[in-house]
Amino acid sequence: MFTKTLKSAVLAVLAALSLSAFAGANDPLFVSLTSDEPHRATMAFNFGSHMNAAGHPLSVFLSDKGVYLGVKSGAAKYPEQQKMLAEIIAKGGTVIMCPLCLKHYGFTEADLLPGIKMGGAKVTGEALFKDNTKTMTW
Repeated sequence: MFTKTLKSAVLAVLAALSLSAFAGANDPLFVSLTSDEPHRATMAFNFGSHMNAAGHPLSVFLSDKGVYLGVKSGAAKYPEQQKMLAEIIAKGGTVIMCPLCLKHYGFTEADLLPGIKMGGAKVTGEALFKDNTKTMTW
């Protein structure tokens, strides 16, 4: 007989699998990155890139400590992740920077890597609230 915890885990997995059946072939993906931890960033960018290659329009939102990956001074600490961001942009993905977080950590728009858009209600909202958008966060 299943324990209550095991039953809950099985139900959660089944629910996740059933929800994925409703995902459209070209539903947009909005990836939120709040971390400056290199492995987490690599996972987020890699997952997003694979989904983008499979036909899902991709938006990456850099907020909280995620801003460190999108600024020029991060090149020494995050070369692989910044290369991944450049590839996402080159392949038509959108990378959006949280303006409040950028300011909080002492950066300005001039510090952004090429191709990164400054967020705001219009830019971020258009990416996040497109019909059928799926979201993930790291």
